Amino acid sequence: MDFIMFAIAGFLSGVIGAMGIGGGGILIIFLTLFLGVNQIGAQGINLLFFIPVAVFSVWIYVKKGVIDKRVCLFTALFGIAGAVLGAYLSTILGGDMLRKIFGLCLIAISVKELFSKAR
Repeated sequence: MDFIMFAIAGFLSGVIGAMGIGGGGILIIFLTLFLGVNQIGAQGINLLFFIPVAVFSVWIYVKKGVIDKRVCLFTALFGIAGAVLGAYLSTILGGDMLRKIFGLCLIAISVKELFSKAR
């Protein structure tokens, strides 16, 4: 039964992540609620999971010609700087605070999506 749960969580996270929605939200929730993984560990697993999903997704989007490479390079540089800072801050804040911040972010995004009009 565990294998089926892992497969479903991994598949849904991959599909949603490849669509650019953020499959990590599902994966982190699955790891913390159903497997008892601590928040920092779940975020680390999510980052490792993200690498192959991101590589495959970028390949598809580049092939379709929908990625502006100049914008991508510019944002990637700042994204790397943000990742370094975020990894450092996560070790200072600890798992309890990260869990609260993650929950607040999920609530804020949900409220925004519920009440925003489609473009």
